[in-house]
Amino acid sequence: MGAPLSVFNRVVMVFREPLLGFSPAERVSMADERIRTLLRRGGAGEVGTQANPQGIGVTIDGALVFIVSWNDPDTLAGETVDAAADRAVEALQRAIAENGELRDPRAMGRAIALAFGATVLWLVLLWGLLWASRRVGAALLRLAKAKAERVRIAGVQVLEQARAIRFLRGVVIAAFWFLALLITYGWMGRVLQLFPFTRPWGEHLEDFVFDTGGYIAGAIVGAVPGLVVAVIIFLVARFAIGVLSAFFDRVQRGVVRVGWLDVDTVRPTRRLVVLAAWLLALAMAYPYLPGANTDAFKGLSVLIGLMVSIGGASVVGQALSGLILTYNRTFRLGDYVRVGEHEGTVVELGMYQTRLRTGFGDELTLPNSLVLGAATTNYSRGLAAGRFMVRANVTIGYDTPWRKTQAMLEEASRRTPGIASDPPPRVFQTALSDFYVEYRLTAWALPSDPSARAELRSMLHQNILDVFNEHGVQMMSPHYLGDPDKSKVVPPSRWFEAPARPRTDGNTPAAAGEES
Repeated sequence: MGAPLSVFNRVVMVFREPLLGFSPAERVSMADERIRTLLRRGGAGEVGTQANPQGIGVTIDGALVFIVSWNDPDTLAGETVDAAADRAVEALQRAIAENGELRDPRAMGRAIALAFGATVLWLVLLWGLLWASRRVGAALLRLAKAKAERVRIAGVQVLEQARAIRFLRGVVIAAFWFLALLITYGWMGRVLQLFPFTRPWGEHLEDFVFDTGGYIAGAIVGAVPGLVVAVIIFLVARFAIGVLSAFFDRVQRGVVRVGWLDVDTVRPTRRLVVLAAWLLALAMAYPYLPGANTDAFKGLSVLIGLMVSIGGASVVGQALSGLILTYNRTFRLGDYVRVGEHEGTVVELGMYQTRLRTGFGDELTLPNSLVLGAATTNYSRGLAAGRFMVRANVTIGYDTPWRKTQAMLEEASRRTPGIASDPPPRVFQTALSDFYVEYRLTAWALPSDPSARAELRSMLHQNILDVFNEHGVQMMSPHYLGDPDKSKVVPPSRWFEAPARPRTDGNTPAAAGEES
């Protein structure tokens, strides 16, 4: 870094290397003492240079003050020894002139008067800024109260009056403090430059503003070509996505037919293609974005990628499960399915979750990974549109002929409204257990509404109970322990005991009210 030589608060030279056995700090001490001694003599204070074997010597009234050695210039900035010497001469000359100004009463009086005037002007500007901010703030608040309730989209109020007022008040306060700090910064820099001792500080403040503004302006100008290229890339991507979206719309309407693309897969395929197009556009535009090559931007990109890779593993797994379910066509919207222990109508097949609506008013949200890993039964697959399969399981003792049991189950299905007659219901003997025979009734139903399906299954179970009770056949579920003295059946005469009432849907059996 080196040791700086300051004369009257102004940096004249920075010694970076030892010279003639003296360290940079010792060179600063000797040069400072030499300058003070020469100035106390009261000469003209002319600063110049002279040749020296060790570099370039800087003089005051012909007397050597210090030497700019060959190793003192800032080589990283491309500075030469001549340039460093010229800069030191100029800075020392200004420091000597400011020292003379500091000892001039008239110059100091003029500086004090100008500082007082600048301070008064600063206070006036602050007062005017405060007055203007209050007037502008009041006008904006009146406008917000008058217009906030009128801003509506599709009949919905977009802006809340209280929130709009708080936002505008915050904007006005922030603008006031920004302008006040800017005015204060300018006033401080000008006042400091009026006095010789503090003039370097004021110049530093002013240079900081101009350097920062120039850097920002240069960065903006330098980023414009890259931004233009990035915008062009995104516009091309948007155009391509528009063309592909029109194609997918035609496929979804059935105008265009593609073997691997149909109504069920067109929506997720559209999402994948759009996502891939935007990711490709982002990858192409990335090098042209402002700051893309900076270490901070690269570090942020790595951090975001690491967070996504660690925290998004389950999200990616859910999305892949959703894509597998969609492209395997495990089920479609409107299908009546059973996933593990859950049963209902598919109302949404999303990328991350599947929603089922049961006939009891419940809506189940199942993660796609759970759906993919569970056994799924589709009761609507392979049937005409709008139909689904209904099953009922019963266990009947061996003393009841299987033909009779089959006929009773078929009779119960015929009594149930909504059960299709074509194809006819079928009865299967699924197991010959130790104490009873297991039967399964399989029928096809018409309703598509989930609640209607639940009601239909309930009515089918009711009719099975009625038919078996009519014929005095005892069901053996859930467990068989032994033959009772009397069969556990309900005779028709007891079907409508209080508080039960006869059904009004025309499905009351003809044997109701009679003993079996």
